[in-house]
Amino acid sequence: MRLEGPHDVSTILGRTICQDVLLALPHLPDSFVDLLIADPPYNLDKSFNGQTFKARSPDEYESWLESWLVPLRRILKPTASVYICGDWRSSAAIQRVAERHFIVQNRITWEREKGRGALANWKNCSEDIWFLTTSRQYTFNVDAVKLKRRVIAPYKDANGDPKDWEQTESGNYRVTHPSNMWTDISVPFWSMPENTDHPTQKPEKLIAKLVLASSQPNDVVFDPFLGSGTTSVVAKKLGRNFVGVEIDQHYCCLAEKRLAMASRDDSIQGFHEGLFWERNTLSQQRKRAKPSSQQQSLVLFDREHVG
Repeated sequence: MRLEGPHDVSTILGRTICQDVLLALPHLPDSFVDLLIADPPYNLDKSFNGQTFKARSPDEYESWLESWLVPLRRILKPTASVYICGDWRSSAAIQRVAERHFIVQNRITWEREKGRGALANWKNCSEDIWFLTTSRQYTFNVDAVKLKRRVIAPYKDANGDPKDWEQTESGNYRVTHPSNMWTDISVPFWSMPENTDHPTQKPEKLIAKLVLASSQPNDVVFDPFLGSGTTSVVAKKLGRNFVGVEIDQHYCCLAEKRLAMASRDDSIQGFHEGLFWERNTLSQQRKRAKPSSQQQSLVLFDREHVG
């Protein structure tokens, strides 16, 4: 859809708006967004399906960030949270703009394991996510974003019982609190169902952490640079309302396709049993997901006695 005049919330929830965010913004209602997740073009020469973003000077990039971020404040609730993605080149500009208009709560750094090697520099394999709020009152659900990690040193108490870890058939694991250093994220690659041809697609697992931490069920999640739809897809899978704005029609179509697929499959790779698992643990997750013979009997019993 395109916005040509004022809209109320009910007409835009669950929709992909195919339009420049600066053109759509005047038609959006006030104070309806609980969580804003923005993955804008980084300050690089980059082509997005034929549309090119040219690198700017640091001051020009900072001004460009303000051109859309400041007007977006109008659509945020007083308790809203904001996450803005960036790389090392754009991160400083994001921080300066954020500190002028929001409360900066933290900076997340996540390991992007894919990337080209460099002969005369360090390989670039990390990105930042700035966590901002509009006030001191905001949502943060720490229990919803805990990590399940392998136990390297399985300490035991005086009775020989596991100390803060669980012993299972598939290995020893500990559930830990989340930090601002994420090393458990896999960039979407060709064999993952979520993968598209968008050149800067964010993983569903990454966005799921932001959505679960900083929103409640039925809250509104807004993405002004939707790309191939990851934010909207994850919001839908996790029971949130969503609105996405994307300027490119091809990527809008990809987003709509993925949203239709999410109606049939709400799984998020790496998120299982309410916990975020380390990379390369899919086989262990599947073992945990396999029901026992007793559970299978209960499932069959339930199916036979529905209604």
